[in-house]
Amino acid sequence: MTRPFTRRTALGATAAAAVTAGTGALWEAGSSTAWADPAKAPSHEAGRVHEEYVRDASLRWRRMPRGWQEAPFLGNGDLGCQVYAGERADTLKVMLSHTRVQDQRGQWRAGIGYSRLPVGYFTLTLAGEVTALDWTLDLWDAELRGTVTTTRGSVTLRALVHNGSGGLLVSTVPSRGEESAAWSFTWLEAGTTRTSGKPPEYVPNDPPRTGEADGTGYCEQPLLAGGGWTTAWRERGEGTGRLLAAHLVYRFPGEVAEATRAAVRAVERTLAGRPDALVREHRDWWHAFHRKSFLSVPDKRLQRFYLIQLYKLASATRAEGPAISEWGAWFPEVGNNWPALWWNLNVQIGMAPVHGANHAELDSVTEAFRRFEKNLPLSVPEEHRDGKSYALGHPSDWQLRAGAHDVGVPGSDRITDNFGNLVWALHHVWLGYRHTMDRRVLRDVLMPVLAKAVHFYSLFLHEGPDGRLHLPRTRSPEYADAEDCTYDLSLLRWGAITLLECARTLRLDDPAEKRWWDIAHRLTPYARHPEQGVMVGKDVPLAESHRHHSHLLWLHPLRETVWDRPSDRGVMRRSMAHWVSTRERWHGYSFAVGSSMYSVMDEPEKALDLLTFFTGLNVVDDCQMTVNTMYREGKNLALESPLAGAQSMLDMVTQSHGGVVKVFPSVSRRWPDASVASLRAQGGFLVDADRADGRTRWVRVRGEAGAHLVLEHGVPGEISVRDASGRALRWRQTGPGRVALDLPRGGTAIVTPRGSRPATASDAGPDAGPRDVPSLGPSAPWGLPE
Repeated sequence: MTRPFTRRTALGATAAAAVTAGTGALWEAGSSTAWADPAKAPSHEAGRVHEEYVRDASLRWRRMPRGWQEAPFLGNGDLGCQVYAGERADTLKVMLSHTRVQDQRGQWRAGIGYSRLPVGYFTLTLAGEVTALDWTLDLWDAELRGTVTTTRGSVTLRALVHNGSGGLLVSTVPSRGEESAAWSFTWLEAGTTRTSGKPPEYVPNDPPRTGEADGTGYCEQPLLAGGGWTTAWRERGEGTGRLLAAHLVYRFPGEVAEATRAAVRAVERTLAGRPDALVREHRDWWHAFHRKSFLSVPDKRLQRFYLIQLYKLASATRAEGPAISEWGAWFPEVGNNWPALWWNLNVQIGMAPVHGANHAELDSVTEAFRRFEKNLPLSVPEEHRDGKSYALGHPSDWQLRAGAHDVGVPGSDRITDNFGNLVWALHHVWLGYRHTMDRRVLRDVLMPVLAKAVHFYSLFLHEGPDGRLHLPRTRSPEYADAEDCTYDLSLLRWGAITLLECARTLRLDDPAEKRWWDIAHRLTPYARHPEQGVMVGKDVPLAESHRHHSHLLWLHPLRETVWDRPSDRGVMRRSMAHWVSTRERWHGYSFAVGSSMYSVMDEPEKALDLLTFFTGLNVVDDCQMTVNTMYREGKNLALESPLAGAQSMLDMVTQSHGGVVKVFPSVSRRWPDASVASLRAQGGFLVDADRADGRTRWVRVRGEAGAHLVLEHGVPGEISVRDASGRALRWRQTGPGRVALDLPRGGTAIVTPRGSRPATASDAGPDAGPRDVPSLGPSAPWGLPE
């Protein structure tokens, strides 16, 4: 049920006349817009390549989007909004959501008791019916702008979710005939939208209270558990333009009245300042974000897709905020059965690109374990809460609370597919350490949490007649129960080996090391089939199509086997071929992960084929990439699949597992050119490189941590290795196209063909920086461009 709350006296055209003087101009004198057009703003040449490259990825609309599957989207890691058609032909809807807004009734499983909750939406009611529109979601500025044309006139619209303040800003400039266009707010019922497992005694939270404080409208939503949130808004105008500012404040624990006071104050502060200064601050953050790395390929549709995913990640999560849920920062009106965080795959693969793309500022998973480790014992079955065990149930909320639910007990009548959630999530933390070499991540987060996660697993190990350690019956996620389940064995083996490495790195003498060593060396091997490769578990083959790669984690992302070792290739090839042979039940992430697997197996054409198919709006098992790259499973929004596709592209251009940094290791022969800059590799290395006409022209690696570098550079023929000043470096060749050298902290190694003259900007050498490589042909923007 929805309830409209309309404040035309505060938000309509009459508000413009009520603006008091002396509070700061809403925009520069003589301008009819709330902030300057970026096309008219000065641009420094140094950032021109990045700017043009990112702006090219902007989404465009020439037809009205009808819902979340088609809509432009904005966010800052907390507040999110989407803009699309309203219920009537003369309305537009701006749907609000917030990553912290959730219920607090832990007596139920997290998808119900800690469920993300709907907020509401603004409606712009126009004088005429919409006949046309021309919108652009500019990724470089993180702004939506364009024009809506109606039967009575037109409205120029600009919108952003401010990166710093977290407020929604919408500028509207009506033409003659549309002066009466006005905003209203409609709240949505504060109850879980999840239907699966909803208990009969569940009731939604009470309806909100609406009101006005000194001209600022607000909607105050209390929670039955205490606390709540408030959405506040106000519009101000001058001349022909108007600016809507809205803020949402959530308080728990605390009083919802305090949320109201804080939200109203936030709106007042926003409107008291200069919008152009706010917009400049917002753009500065996003411009710096986009300059942190670069990846250009000839397939511009995929290049744009990749950039949209980075924008989406930064809009949905930040290191200091909630980890990413299935909705991200956006509420889907239809298809919202997953209002929490799912840890049996979704968070892990959705967050994967942050490391290689050099965006540690988005790593909310590592920070979640740092901040909310105290909640991990709550997922351990009560009979095993020995003070030494951690687990993580799914779903959970962003504070790692699973509600009235634990992960179950292996080998009992309480089998779930939750046993490996925590260890798999900690693999993401491990990769964060490896990409930065920040030992504080090992000391403060990874080692203390992983030790207790492995301890919980180890409680159920038993020694078999073969002298090996075995697991009782567990569940391979979304497939079947099995003894010695490959999914659990691979995570437990990785956990024990990683703990040993952590102890060596930190020079710790941990009393549990003997147990970790025992697990690492005596854990039973995976069950194998002679033709099908690694099986799901003991006596359980993969007998039908399976969307989840749970039985292949050892191949990716754990990388237990290495393609560089010929002895590993047979089992990798057989296992992969069998999984791929039946794809009728695959979902989007199956194609994305499969692409990454092919990339690490030296199969670039197959890797590109899977990614191209996935992003091509094809339907498999009623799942489909959407025109705005949000992705649907049935009617449900599921962010992780397209985000995993960004990792697929990173795996094509850089890899760094196994202690070797590889440049362009899996680039298709269909991509003769490629250019990358500041992609982050394990060892704390930043990689720049350029490829043209099917050949790597040069590679530059900068070392942030001071580490031994083994580089598979791909530069053909004899090479030179020099530092940033052109001085020759000492190096040795360790294999075809592979060199080794010690790179000091802050040092740079540049690999070029021997005898080549010093590179300059004119010949696109290392000194020229990245380039947006030529396109193989025309491709339409994402969105609804026609």
